[in-house]
This record gives sequence, C-alpha cells and structure tokens, in this order.
Amino acid sequence: MLSSTVVLGQTTNPIAYPVARKTNQVDTYHGTQVADPYRWLEDDRSTETADWVKAENKVTFDYLAQIPYRKQFQDRLEQVYNYPKYSAPSRKGSGPTGRWFYFSKNDGLQNQAVLYRQKGLDGKPELVIDPNKLSADGTTRLGAFSLSKDGKYAVVGLSKGGSDWQEYQVMELATKTYLADKIEWVKISGAAWQGDGFYYSRYPKPEGSALAAKNENHQVYFHKLNTPQSADRLVYEDPQHLQRFHIVSTTDDERFALLSISDRGQGKDGNSLLFIDAKSTNKTFEPVVSEITNFSYGVIDNDGDRLLILTNEKAPNSKVIAFDTKKRAFTTLIPEKPEPIAENSVSAAGGKLFVEYAKDVTSNVEIFDYSGKSEGTVKLPAIGSTSGFGGEKDDKFVFYTFTSFTFPPTIYRYDIATRKSTVFRAPEVDFNPADYETEQVFYTSKDGTKVPMFLTYRKGLKLDGTNPTLLYGYGGFNVSLPPAFSPFRIPFLEQGGVYAQANLRGGSEYGEKWHEQGMKLKKQNVFDDFIAAAEFLIARKYTSPAKLAIQGGSNGGLLVGAVMNQRPELFRVAIPQVGVMDMLRFHKFTIGWNWIADYGSSDNADEFNALYAYSPIQNLKPGINYPATLITTADHDDRVVPAHSFKYAATLQEVYKGQNPVLIRIDTNSGHGASNTKKNIETAADIYAFILWNMGVKSLKEVASK
Repeated sequence: MLSSTVVLGQTTNPIAYPVARKTNQVDTYHGTQVADPYRWLEDDRSTETADWVKAENKVTFDYLAQIPYRKQFQDRLEQVYNYPKYSAPSRKGSGPTGRWFYFSKNDGLQNQAVLYRQKGLDGKPELVIDPNKLSADGTTRLGAFSLSKDGKYAVVGLSKGGSDWQEYQVMELATKTYLADKIEWVKISGAAWQGDGFYYSRYPKPEGSALAAKNENHQVYFHKLNTPQSADRLVYEDPQHLQRFHIVSTTDDERFALLSISDRGQGKDGNSLLFIDAKSTNKTFEPVVSEITNFSYGVIDNDGDRLLILTNEKAPNSKVIAFDTKKRAFTTLIPEKPEPIAENSVSAAGGKLFVEYAKDVTSNVEIFDYSGKSEGTVKLPAIGSTSGFGGEKDDKFVFYTFTSFTFPPTIYRYDIATRKSTVFRAPEVDFNPADYETEQVFYTSKDGTKVPMFLTYRKGLKLDGTNPTLLYGYGGFNVSLPPAFSPFRIPFLEQGGVYAQANLRGGSEYGEKWHEQGMKLKKQNVFDDFIAAAEFLIARKYTSPAKLAIQGGSNGGLLVGAVMNQRPELFRVAIPQVGVMDMLRFHKFTIGWNWIADYGSSDNADEFNALYAYSPIQNLKPGINYPATLITTADHDDRVVPAHSFKYAATLQEVYKGQNPVLIRIDTNSGHGASNTKKNIETAADIYAFILWNMGVKSLKEVASK
C-alpha cells in the first residue's frame, strides 16, 4: 500500500484505498436494473469482509495519526467530560424494602455509569451494579433495570459490545445476589412486573449471524420467578404478521397488563392497544383500540377503572384521553393545543399529570389533575429542555432534569404542594457558560416552510464567513432535537466553532404534521431543509463552504449521505455516522423492516422511485468533487448493520478521484452508539480533528480552564 503525507486535509499522493472486489450483482426493481457490486460486504462473518475492514481501518487510522492535534483534542475531551454525571433519583414502592432511591452515577471517565441506591435522600449510597466490572474492555452495558412493585426484585438487562440484544437476569435486592433465572434473545422489550413474575418480549434464536439476521416473530412471554426460561408462558404471538412488535407494560398498581402492537413494516405509523384486567375473570387481551392505523396510543397511568392515554388520534399535536375499561367509553381529558405535546412527554406522579409542551422546540411543563383540570405550570430556570417528573402515586415531590446548549444537565426537586423547584444536583463542568451564547433563528426552506435552527458559539463572533461550523441534523421518525448540553461540543466551540442544530421536518418539533412532511414520498423535504440551513449559514456569513461540516447519525447519516450527493459544493467536510445508506435493501436486515413506515419500501413501485432518487449509495457518481468524508460505523451495530457503511465507503472510494480523503472508521466491540466512554471520546476526537484539519486549521488555540 502506498504511503502518503497529510498536508492540511489533502495528501501529496492520492490515498491508496484498499481494493474492493466488484461482482456482477444486478437487481431489478419494477423494471429498473440496479447494480450492487459490493453485495458481498453484507456478510459480516466472511474472511473477505474482515480483511477489507482491517485494511480500511489501517488507511483511516494512519491518516488520523498524522493530524498533529488529534491527541490534543482527545486530552481536552477527557478534561471536559471528567465530571460526576448523575441521573435523577427514583423511588420504588412504599414498604420496608421499597424506601430506596435509585440513581446512576459516572464518576467522570468511567466507561459505564454505575447504579446505586440509598435510603432517603440523605442516606449513604451503596453500590447495586457496576457494569465496568462485567467485561475487560468496559463494553457490557446495563440496558434494563426494572424493579418489582415491592422493591424486592429487579430485572437486570445486559448487552454486550454495543449490540441491541439483551440477556435478562433477576436480582434479589436484599442481598444483591442473582437468582438462577436467565432470559436470552431479548430485543425491543421492557420488563413489566405483575405478581410473582414479569412480561418480556423476545425473538426466536436467530439463524446465522445474530448481528445481521432478520428479526421476525416478536413474542411476548411471562416469566415466573425461580423457573427456567423453558418454562415461560407464551402470552402472545402473531405468526401471520411476523414483522410486528408486541410489547407489554403494566400499570404501577399492576392491575392492568397492556399490550401495544405496531406494524411499521406494513407502513403503519401507529399501534393498537389491548389490556387484561387482573380483577376480571377474563385473562385474554381485550381491545382498547383493535386496529393498527397511523394513530399512536400510549398508556400514562390508570385511575381506578380508567386508563389515561396519550394519543394523536384526530389530534396531530396530541391530547390525553381516558378509556373506561368497564363502560368501554372514551372521554377527552386534556384537549389538543396549538403547541404539540413533546414526544412521550406526559408523566404521572403524586396524583398529577405533568405534560411537556414544545414551544418552538423548547419546553413548557403544565400540571393537570386526573380530571384534566390545569393546575398551572412549572417555572423553569431558563429556555431549554426538561425530562423526568415521573414517580409514585403517593409521592410528595418529583425530580426533573433541565438542560440547554450551555446549561449542563441539572437535577431539580419539585415540591408538588408548594410548586417550587430547588436545585438537587448541579454538575461542575470545566467551561464557563457565560462565554457562550445560543440564538434560535428561522430560515426558509425550498418550498417556503419556516424551519427553526439553534446556533451556539463564543460571544463576540464575527460574521465574516471564516468560522468553522458544524451543522447537525436528523429529520425523521418523529424524533425532536431540542436544546441539550453535550460536553463533547466544548472543545469545538473553544476553537471558535459554531454549532448549528437544524430542526428539520420528519421530527416531532411541531407535531405529527411536521413528521408527516418528512416521510416516505416527502422525504426530500428533509434534505431540502438541511440544504437551506447550510445556505442560510453561508448567506449570513456565519461560515462559508470552505468552513462548513455536516454531521448526522443513523437516519441522520442517511441525511448527510443524501445531501452531500445533492449539493457537494456547499460543504467542506461530511461525517455520516452509522447511516442507512442503501435505501433499497434496508428492510432486509435485523429490524430494518420497522422503518418502512417512515421511508416506504423498494417493494412498492412509487416508493422505490422516491428511494432510488436519493439513496446515498445509488447516487454516488464519478466526476463529482465530494467533501472530505469520514464515515463511522461499528462491528456490533445490529440496528443499522455496518454493511450500509461498508458498501457506501467502497462505492465512494471507487467513484471519487479527487484529493479529499474519503475514509471509513470501523469501531470494534461497539454498536449503534459508542459502547463505552473511552470509545466515545476517541471517536469524537477523531471527528473534530478530521473536520478542522480538512478546513485548513494548522494548530489549535490554547484553552484556559475555568
């Protein structure tokens, strides 16, 4: 392999990329022939794929190693990330064993957060689970911890190497020892306690690769304590609809078992809802909503016989309704408002409902009683985002976390009677928030739609077009990008960077209508919104094409891949992370079929035409000057399988003949997100070093700690 010396984002000799074998694989979609010469890279178990991965990583890490400030970035990231990070405490039960407050804490640079508990808020914390001791490289993650109502037992779910697969065990909390119970092949599941056991969802053991095989026939089982998994009772399955999700939850009083069924593989964006009442002699599921449509229904709590439900049925901004399980009748508790209820953001505690509304993507929390009467709002410390407010029915206070771009996540205690918030825990981060500012701007997309975007930068920013700018987006699956703090952005901001976060259509920022405008045949709206964001930043001289990078992960990786194909001249650097890059075959791996509701399917002629028009792999063309590109993925990503990024990288390296580097960084023992803190920091350092190096930055500015 040829060696080359890096010179400000280019090389004295073109990078010698590994040779990827091409085949004559051609598929026909509705009369259109589509070549897929790198199909062999879909086999994650083959020696040929492993050799290609090893060769690609050598090229990438040799390139990154020559950037003089790569280690400097990593050191600074470790500094700013190295502070204690807590979750809000949660209390479970009211009996002698249930008076514990549980919380997680990462001391600073631990690979995984550690679970603790303490008696009372002033009690001494004691260790419950330390995932850092469960694997040599710190990549085993605590994916589930579900306490029984009496607090005697907890379901502990562990995942390894970043995989979405989990293994469940049961811990007896008095002694903090595990029972013999062991549950395998759990995915897309909760652990819903009822009496002497719990409901969970699993797939049959996959044939072939556990990380790439298609996941079908989602089954619900009930596991009774102190019995083997082989004795678990099959509660629900639907062999006629193999690509449906079946997930059971229970109300806090364990009276109702609730079954949510979704069928996104058939393009339906909602769910049906069924229940079993433990007080009834009927032990089979009865319908609340029997048909799966594009409306969603999620149970918040029960109030005696009534189920309180968050839904967007005939209410794109969502509303709260009640279903009387005896009378089989619906009533509206909290009508739809002009501002949408933030996604899944209705919590119950102390006999109250805490409803988070999104006003131009920022939080406003209103309190209601169980009759739907408003009792005022929670006074928040600033403009930003909240999470939390959940608890027990007899709670007198709750906890919530508040954050914004320059406001590190701070935990507040909210007294329900006095309606007062007090700081419970505030982090100490190595930066001065007063040095930075955030503004929200609204720009116009291609079709005239106004789109919001947040900009964060150091105070005194000069609008001269020279600022390194990172534009981030997602735009899909009803996911909102509200203001939130990340210590990983600090080193980039310290170097004079501008962080821009665009709230594209396809998300939930303005309710279901905003989501629908970025789905299926309207997906191009998302890309147009992102392009318009870049044009706005350039026109207003926040930056210029030579100083603009774009970044996104998963559906956001697709966004980056599509946009750099359509408008490559707008961007200097592109960072597509764990992206869905082959829009014609995404539904053939693991749970990819679940995304058909948002994307459509190449099996449908009209949807194929839309997908084929923007699919990142199929739209790479010779003769285009693509931005410097760093693709990231990982070997244990069983959500968006790495084959997407493998085939995309091989194709881009084949067609692109310019001087910009087009590299792929493939992590090991990691998944859809970094599997531990160390990997997270290393990845972030490589991304920032790659971005600034390819923008022509020769050295980093000195940074003074606060």
